[in-house]
Amino acid sequence: MESGDVWMSSQMLAVGPDRIAVRRAGHDRADGVQVVWGHGWGQSGSALLPLAESMGGFACSSVIDFPGFGNSPPPPDSWGTAEYADAMAEWLGSETSRSRFWVGHSFGGRVGIQLAARHPGLLSGLVLVASAGIPRKRSLFDKLRIVLRRSSFKTAKFILGEGPLLERLRNRLGSADYLNAGSLRRIFTRVVNEDLSEVAAHIGCPVLLVYADQDTETPPEIGARLNRIIPGSQLILLHGFDHHTILTAGRHQLVRHILEFMKGNER
Repeated sequence: MESGDVWMSSQMLAVGPDRIAVRRAGHDRADGVQVVWGHGWGQSGSALLPLAESMGGFACSSVIDFPGFGNSPPPPDSWGTAEYADAMAEWLGSETSRSRFWVGHSFGGRVGIQLAARHPGLLSGLVLVASAGIPRKRSLFDKLRIVLRRSSFKTAKFILGEGPLLERLRNRLGSADYLNAGSLRRIFTRVVNEDLSEVAAHIGCPVLLVYADQDTETPPEIGARLNRIIPGSQLILLHGFDHHTILTAGRHQLVRHILEFMKGNER
């Protein structure tokens, strides 16, 4: 990969009936290496833009706002990660590049898993950073607490119906991500309950898994299990970072590992 003139632009792309905001950074070579950055839930492409800028001399980066986040309008509330991945594939199918890599953080990793499995041949490689996608291991106590909370809410909904009292209970029991999801709550509920184990097992492109040892949201054990599920995948553990600081304080280490992975898997 050769460095070139670094530039940046923003555009709104029409993908079928949907519109997706994309910012591009890098060197302007239509047939070069393309890196697509997929952000985590509740964020936007802005969270990954500094990483994309760090790679500006080596590849052309496309930093997206998933539908419903940042500057992209929300999708139908029937969507799950498969629909997000199919929308990305429709857009990427019209792009020209010699090699294409998807880098997904957390929720962006879920979409990346679906994209690689559902659209073989589209990606030269997949990088999953603190990626979600499979259920985390929980103690028996935690499992019972979750079951009790869900059953209590279902009972209250049956008795109270929709209204101020139920909304107050929802705000008390719901996670921060759920409460902040707004119009995307149905999508959020569907996404967090997906188990992509079988999907991940069908990925055919090279995969790099990067996790942080202090991450409590998507702990390293998720990366270890995905490493066993995804054929030929490589797992790297970065020390001293959590779910979010892996993108900021861990930025330079992360970029170095991504570049090494890309250089080894260019087409």
